[in-house]
Amino acid sequence: MKLASLNDGTKDGKLIIVSKDLKYYTDASNISPTMQSAIDNWSNIKAKLTKLYEDLNYKMINKNIFDQNKVYSPLPRSYQWADCSAFTNHLKLARKARGVDLPKSYLKNPLIYQGGSDDFLSPRSPIPILDENWGVDLEAEIAVITDYIPMGSNIEEIKDKILLVMIANDISLRNLVPEEIDKGFGFFQSKPSTSFSPVAISLDELEDSWSNGKLHKEISVNVNDIPLGRNLTGEDMTFNFHELIAHACKTRNLISGSIIGSGTISNIPKNKEAELPVSEGGRGYCCLVEKRMIEIIKYGKPITSYLKSGDTISIEILNSENESEFGRIQQKIIKL
Repeated sequence: MKLASLNDGTKDGKLIIVSKDLKYYTDASNISPTMQSAIDNWSNIKAKLTKLYEDLNYKMINKNIFDQNKVYSPLPRSYQWADCSAFTNHLKLARKARGVDLPKSYLKNPLIYQGGSDDFLSPRSPIPILDENWGVDLEAEIAVITDYIPMGSNIEEIKDKILLVMIANDISLRNLVPEEIDKGFGFFQSKPSTSFSPVAISLDELEDSWSNGKLHKEISVNVNDIPLGRNLTGEDMTFNFHELIAHACKTRNLISGSIIGSGTISNIPKNKEAELPVSEGGRGYCCLVEKRMIEIIKYGKPITSYLKSGDTISIEILNSENESEFGRIQQKIIKL
């Protein structure tokens, strides 16, 4: 099924069910008022939500036109947002651009940071920036919403705890990162509010594209309507979501509604030193800093600039019918 949070003027929105083709929606607040409430009571109400989803798609019931501009991120705020770095090729390129090797420990345990979860951006809202010199970047990722997971749960116990899947734009302020990292206590200021796709999708809806704790799709990333990335979301993922969640719950419980991110999607090129841009037949990149790192490796300096006021970004996954599956994250940079 596909779920969303309608912007009804309240902080958490109203739970709605969205049709498979994203054309229509119906009110689900009589089953559960909000997304968080639905996740808290998932085992008790999943069957009712599934029945309503089937009725919306296959029967004549009360329905409304679905407008992606009128929803929040599926969880407008969350008890937990932890982002990982599951694609170690991204880390390898970052280290190589600085002339150092990737530590072997990075291949044994994923990196993870705790993001701000109290104020997510909506998928169509602007990205407000105070200073363009902070190095504004997008990061296209996959994220999952979990059920309650006790501390120390193993991978087998975690597999059925992933409830919903989303796309994420984990916005980064790259030029603020070095100072925070040097202090040994980041990220914070370099990671402003994140945005997520208009809808969240259950695993059964994804069918065979969800396998072994990974989503196997192609994600499209554009900057100012120019292709930046056409990357594979499951390929080259060093740690799957089962492993990421096991790492996250090592020392704490994960409350229902916790969001775990994959980190920037990054593919390993075949028979090439680094992935080529989309314009040159490559898969491209899911963030600007990866493109810049490859430019440093090739040319000794970055050529691509970070995002500026007025720039637009879009992140989307299309299904086999060339229809948007999660809806489109579409945002514009605005300087405050």
